[in-house]
Amino acid sequence: MTPGRLLGIDHGLARIGLAVSDATGLVARELAVIKRASKVEDFAKINRIAAEQGVVGVVIGLPSNRDLPPGVYSQADKVRHWVNQFAATTDLPIVLWDEQMTSVDAQALSRQKGRGVREPIDDLAARVILQSYLDAVRDGMASLPGSPDSASF
Repeated sequence: MTPGRLLGIDHGLARIGLAVSDATGLVARELAVIKRASKVEDFAKINRIAAEQGVVGVVIGLPSNRDLPPGVYSQADKVRHWVNQFAATTDLPIVLWDEQMTSVDAQALSRQKGRGVREPIDDLAARVILQSYLDAVRDGMASLPGSPDSASF
């Protein structure tokens, strides 16, 4: 797969955070916060934004399940279910990426940017997820979405 812009997604129950990388795949920036409506509307907005931004792949944050007992339907399971449904609406390759500690990093980034305490940080969380992924690709610890050796969804 050719390098290009990637879309980062932080999936939430009330909002979906979006971030986008530069065309070289080095730097992520926050892009938008979508207030959840229906899956049909949400997926249409995400796909429209992806097309407008010219993205070539999607990186979606996946919560960790480490502390849950077996058999409990977790937030990670909810995200996987949502990703399955989203994947049916796009031809873009999708990669799931560990989002552990992104909330803490997004809150720190929010303070640096001078955002108010009540302002949503979902876009910043998406930026942290995407930047973590881009750094891993650069360090040889991950492959670009759609690459033969990537763990694309």
